[in-house]
Amino acid sequence: MSLRRAHVREGTAARRGRRRGFTLLEVLLTLALIGLMAGVLITMSIHLTEPRSATVEDVFWKAVGEARKEALLTGREVRLRFQPGREKSVATFVTNGPDGAQRFPLENEAEVTVDFLSTQKATSAILIRSQLVETQTIPFVTFYGDGSCTPFRVQIRTGGPARSLSIDPWTCAQVLAANPAPNGGAAQ
Repeated sequence: MSLRRAHVREGTAARRGRRRGFTLLEVLLTLALIGLMAGVLITMSIHLTEPRSATVEDVFWKAVGEARKEALLTGREVRLRFQPGREKSVATFVTNGPDGAQRFPLENEAEVTVDFLSTQKATSAILIRSQLVETQTIPFVTFYGDGSCTPFRVQIRTGGPARSLSIDPWTCAQVLAANPAPNGGAAQ
């Protein structure tokens, strides 16, 4: 009986000895997972560090911010207008204030149209490539020394459908659209 117990103990010890390390398959799977995770992290970090080209809206908001800042600092009116690109020149937002003109070019936009519109719903609009485009524009918007601006909307066309942004005249920030009620009724 004691021989049998000794043999069982040896078998159990042998099995325990075999299970102490990792199998080749477990090591390979672990290395594959580490490699996959490293690849995903490297790819994501490359996308995060790549310089992103500025969109028309990015340049527009930068010009709005600078015009408002100059108006607040000087206490005088600053005008913002859009100068479309011609043959060899690029489209540009231009501010004219007491400190002179400041330019915000749209480097990567070939065909872009930006119109400043009155806040009154336009009665003058035309259909261009199945898009309703308002034609009653204002030549520039004015930023005042108290931080407010002319009530206006901006309409941006870059080859696709026209996008229109409403601007709050008190904060010179974008007016957010109200979400419709889920049952199709009016939002409160």
